[in-house]
Amino acid sequence: MQAQSSTATQTVRGTVLDAAAKAPVIGATVVVLGVEPALGASTDVDGRFRLTGVPVGRIKLRISSVGYEDLLLNEVIVNAGKEVVLDFSLTERLTKLDEVQVVYKRSEDRNVTNNEMATVSARPFSPIEANRYAGALGDPARMAQNFAGISSANDSRNDIVVRGNSPASLLWRLDGVNIPNPNHYGAQGTTGGPVSMLNNNLLAKSDFLTGAFPAEYANALGSVFDLRLRKGNDEKREFLGQVGFNGVELGAEGPYSSKSKASYLVNYRYSLFSLLKAVGYEISGTPEYQDFTFKTDLPVGQRGNLSLWTLGGRSNITFLGKDVDSTQADVFGDENTNGRSRFTTGIAAASYEHRLSDRTVAKLTLSASRTTQEFNQDTIIYANGRRVLSETPNYDADFTQEKLSTNLSLTHKFSARDRVSAGVIVDLLQYKYASGYTFPERRIERDASGNTALSQLYVQWKHRFTDQLSLNAGANASRFELNGSTVVEPRLGLQYQVSAGSTVSLAYGLHSTLQPLLTYFYQTEQTDGSYVLTNKDLGFTRSHHLVLAYDRQLSDNLHLRVEGYHQWIFDAPVERTPSYFSQLTQGVDFGPTNKGNLVNEGTGRNYGLELTLERSFSHGYYFLLTGSLFESRYKGSDGVERNTPFNTQFVANALVGREFRVGSRGNTFTVSLKAATTGGRYVTPINLEASSSIRTAVYEYDRAFSVQQPNYFRADMKIGYKINRARLTHEIALDLQNVSANQNIFQQAYNPRTNAIGTAYQQGFLPVPFYRLTF
Repeated sequence: MQAQSSTATQTVRGTVLDAAAKAPVIGATVVVLGVEPALGASTDVDGRFRLTGVPVGRIKLRISSVGYEDLLLNEVIVNAGKEVVLDFSLTERLTKLDEVQVVYKRSEDRNVTNNEMATVSARPFSPIEANRYAGALGDPARMAQNFAGISSANDSRNDIVVRGNSPASLLWRLDGVNIPNPNHYGAQGTTGGPVSMLNNNLLAKSDFLTGAFPAEYANALGSVFDLRLRKGNDEKREFLGQVGFNGVELGAEGPYSSKSKASYLVNYRYSLFSLLKAVGYEISGTPEYQDFTFKTDLPVGQRGNLSLWTLGGRSNITFLGKDVDSTQADVFGDENTNGRSRFTTGIAAASYEHRLSDRTVAKLTLSASRTTQEFNQDTIIYANGRRVLSETPNYDADFTQEKLSTNLSLTHKFSARDRVSAGVIVDLLQYKYASGYTFPERRIERDASGNTALSQLYVQWKHRFTDQLSLNAGANASRFELNGSTVVEPRLGLQYQVSAGSTVSLAYGLHSTLQPLLTYFYQTEQTDGSYVLTNKDLGFTRSHHLVLAYDRQLSDNLHLRVEGYHQWIFDAPVERTPSYFSQLTQGVDFGPTNKGNLVNEGTGRNYGLELTLERSFSHGYYFLLTGSLFESRYKGSDGVERNTPFNTQFVANALVGREFRVGSRGNTFTVSLKAATTGGRYVTPINLEASSSIRTAVYEYDRAFSVQQPNYFRADMKIGYKINRARLTHEIALDLQNVSANQNIFQQAYNPRTNAIGTAYQQGFLPVPFYRLTF
């Protein structure tokens, strides 16, 4: 797409590094394609470049250097209110090519991940996508729901199901640190929540991996979100104000002084609902939350960089039983109880990266995190007319988990053919758990405090036989000190470029994950009234991943990917006595597993076929079409193979966006449409007759997950208008969630008042306004 002339311009600058060695690429050329007069620049001794007078709008960049594969970026958005600062990595060629020879651009930025060791089932995540996709709400997890093989677990939360795995099987990583659940109202042992604490305005290009991932990722069974915080602008102070789904936020970034390349990045968000409460507007179930993110980068000499960052948030919510519609099932509340929840999460890290030579990079990261969760529940007794007669405390939970971590990694580039990396991660875990029922009788679930450790050691090797054939190999070893469980995990991937535009890849990985720490400290009451920790010896849940992928670049802007996969899961926790239960089914209720007498004897399998057809932005539009056919099954200790609750069997997504230029200043009007459909979830039927006799729900567990709900369908629409003015940009948008107002079933529950099974539905139609100002 040719950039049009405009009176508004901006600066585009950044750095170009060797992808393997992280050393500056000197003399690389960065050119803006399709503009007159021509715009271009070369990198200096530090790998830095600067382009001034770049027209506001969308531009296409080509980065090239002798001995390296070209890098193309089809869509770089340039706004008047903020400089564009980019970091590029170039891959060294193995053979010298004739200057006029045209080769497949393997380093197409949109299709290649940050992690060069990823062979299959890996996709880069762009903050631009999370901003523009209908229904994404600027949330990385909600944005990922558009990818093949991924579906939502609940419209009101951002938990995701990847290839039939439980939402709890996802690993979050931020700037190389394995972090706890980065979501408001994110219960310990879960990986999602209603509102993300991750700020999309602060993220850089990141990776999302869904199977057979590299050896550096451990304690992950289903998927990995490997996110990166961007650096603050080190030359110019810039500011941001925003109002949207995540709240009201203010941000700033810039250099500490004009003489220093040290920079900072800071952002604070406050819930809109909290503001409404401050002016006297409050109802039951009003969410209150706030979060804070800070990062600073400090150059140390010519070869070192010190980075410090912190992310913290707190949230609370109250559900009062008297406010629940007694004739309907409710997603969150129960007419017979009051519930009060409070959550806090804090993460801080300091990392120092040093280029020991032009071929060797070392990085040391020290980090700490703390999460707390408090929950109190009352039993309500009503008089006539639903007048509250009494409220009796019946359940309390107070969970605290802390972690101190050391991450040390070393990467060495032997040549253009060989690169090796190795690392060690040590997590020191401290915990304090207390929970139990107080009414009608005292029963303790958890009462434990102490500390333990998880250690991980990995090594990875990338070998390029030719420009067409490459190998990724590695291994990871992990040890859990609580019970001495130890695992060793090999990883292997091969990639072959069949022709100028097509690639075939094959990868295998043995993956393992611990149970949520809360699971180990669930107490089982004995006949003499004592309590025993019957889960403390649980080991890792393990699985073999095998993935075959085919990639085809159909044209400059059109990309096709087909992946087939099979996942064999073993050593999953199940009950010692024969039953339907398996830890593989957890994640539906978004709470900890309250089961004792668990042993690692369960199995499962997930297999399927995925297709992605994607058109990157060009000539004013883009689209993303994804489809998946799969099966997700498991066996409990009764030996019966059943559907997991996540076995929807198919997922299909269609996303399309169109952009229109308005005027000559780079203003744009955008429209984004999304449609998603999946098969229905499998649920356990309720025995209405038995429930009626005792006035409480009785489930037919011998038929667990045998009844399929109706298919799910949802359509979203987002419209936006961007106004560029001298040195500032306004962005206004309206995200129309579930624009078709489709009633998708969330759950069904027995209601003793009506003596019937009621249905709670997923989110209805919800318009979400958005405004952002950058200057």
